[in-house]
Amino acid sequence: MKRYIHVVVIVTLIMLTIVLSAAFALGGIALYLPPRNVRSLAEIFLKTTFNPEYRISPMSPEAVTAIVWDYRGLDTLFETSVMFLAIVGALTLFRGLSEKLSQEEIEYRGGLSVIVKTVTRIAIVMIIAVGASLALHGHLTPGGGFQGGATIAVAPMLIIITFSTYYMSRSISVKKAVLLRSIGLSVIALTTFLVLIIALTQNSTAYIFQNQPKVYADYGIPSYLGNTIVLGGTLLLFNAAETFAVAFGFIALLILITIPEDYAKTIVLEGEE
Repeated sequence: MKRYIHVVVIVTLIMLTIVLSAAFALGGIALYLPPRNVRSLAEIFLKTTFNPEYRISPMSPEAVTAIVWDYRGLDTLFETSVMFLAIVGALTLFRGLSEKLSQEEIEYRGGLSVIVKTVTRIAIVMIIAVGASLALHGHLTPGGGFQGGATIAVAPMLIIITFSTYYMSRSISVKKAVLLRSIGLSVIALTTFLVLIIALTQNSTAYIFQNQPKVYADYGIPSYLGNTIVLGGTLLLFNAAETFAVAFGFIALLILITIPEDYAKTIVLEGEE
């Protein structure tokens, strides 16, 4: 049976290589310039995303981030809520386990070799740097808060594999990860109403998810630091906050789902007795 599985895997890889090679050779996967004539909606986005002459401009060179957090911010809010509610549900299932794990002092020595651990320490710094860059430059270049947070979450996964789940839980406990995740979500919520709150303190009006000043709403978040550094208004705040929420939400789940099943059952059963 194992021999047949190996044969299937090898044949699948060969077929995948052939299909990808044919796609590249025939031009199925290649770089194409955008057509001269684009749809009217795309033309509006391209002309207004980073254009000081338009009052509806988010002032961000990265059109995707501008669309996600500015033009259609409410849609993004609900999509983000669905994902984080799923994380809340998963954490609820492990609630007794996470509370017990944080109380117990687990002595565990193991992991992989010293060479692997050393390489992992170096790789972790690089992974976090790349994730932070994706998040903090998401309003300038392709990236964003979710991409940055998901990238950073690779680092704890490597720690768990190289060192151990228990080493990871001692470094960042589940409760601490959930707390930092909640801080990120709180900043997202505050940024959503930030311009509106500023306007209300001045007896004026504004919109939720407002970034730059709009017609009949003259308040906004600065789009520049000095005259050279582009901030993108609220977009930088949204990306940074979502990075925290995504990264630490995944960290909490990674710690819980990698706890050995026998040990998890022991803790849960002892808690029920």
